[in-house]
Amino acid sequence: MHFVSSRIITDDVARLVAFYERATGVSATWATADFAELRTASATLAVGSTRTVPLFAPGSARPADNRSVILEFLVEDVDRTHEDLSGFVDAFVSGPTTLPWGNRSLLFRDPDGNLVNFFTPVAPAAIERAGGTHGSS
Repeated sequence: MHFVSSRIITDDVARLVAFYERATGVSATWATADFAELRTASATLAVGSTRTVPLFAPGSARPADNRSVILEFLVEDVDRTHEDLSGFVDAFVSGPTTLPWGNRSLLFRDPDGNLVNFFTPVAPAAIERAGGTHGSS
């Protein structure tokens, strides 16, 4: 089995895709006006319209209703990324903070209220868990 992607369901695909393109620096690949993907070397973030939900099961997903999942992105320098996103991100949850497990973390919400974590491993054990790299932004 391979974990392939996470998908966000939204009422406004273009707005959310534009947000993630700007926040990550990754260009989206559009399949239709209702579905796009931002592919990185290690994972894919898919964004789908509420119009796609009935194709799976009517009522099975609701936009802007997540309070349990955190989307996480490994970045080269979380402090520099925070500076770059200031003035763009409307809802920072917490500024860059070094957590007990050795990651420096920046939490914010996307336009639909989904929680996003940009992080950089800073402690030796955290760097090792990340594959010996500080990431790439």
